[in-house]
Amino acid sequence: MAAEREVLDELQRLRARVPLLSGALAASADGLVLAQDTAGTEAESLAALTAAALGVAVRLTDATGRGSFRELLVRGEQGYVATYAAGSSAVLTLLAEDRINVGRLHLEGRRAGARIGALVDAALDRAATPQPPAEYPRVRPPARPVAPPPPPPAGASPGTPGSLPRRPV
Repeated sequence: MAAEREVLDELQRLRARVPLLSGALAASADGLVLAQDTAGTEAESLAALTAAALGVAVRLTDATGRGSFRELLVRGEQGYVATYAAGSSAVLTLLAEDRINVGRLHLEGRRAGARIGALVDAALDRAATPQPPAEYPRVRPPARPVAPPPPPPAGASPGTPGSLPRRPV
């Protein structure tokens, strides 16, 4: 995907703004890693688990009439795992230390999710829209003035102008 570098840049900026984040991952809703900044965590496994949790969260919000999925927060003894919707087909998963301000985590996670979603959705739109083939302009070389042929040498047999004289066989 063309937006991978931009998504990774957004993840790195997010981690710089929120020092208590220990990892950030953008993945497709079906569990494929789009970009990751997760030292010490296997990104593919985290993306697959995120997709599984997302499936349950989406069903839960549907079953309870709470609308479409927006975010999921899980707290463990060592910290938090927060997952945010990122556009129409991606999610942002953040790993945070236990000391993090959860309000700040949500604020930054929601903003980053919106930016990542816009990048991913735009890349998907570009991929889905057929692009016309690039046409190269046809450039003709500049016209050069053509000099008239030199006159036939003296004593040459007549022929077409500019032709070589005929030799007898």
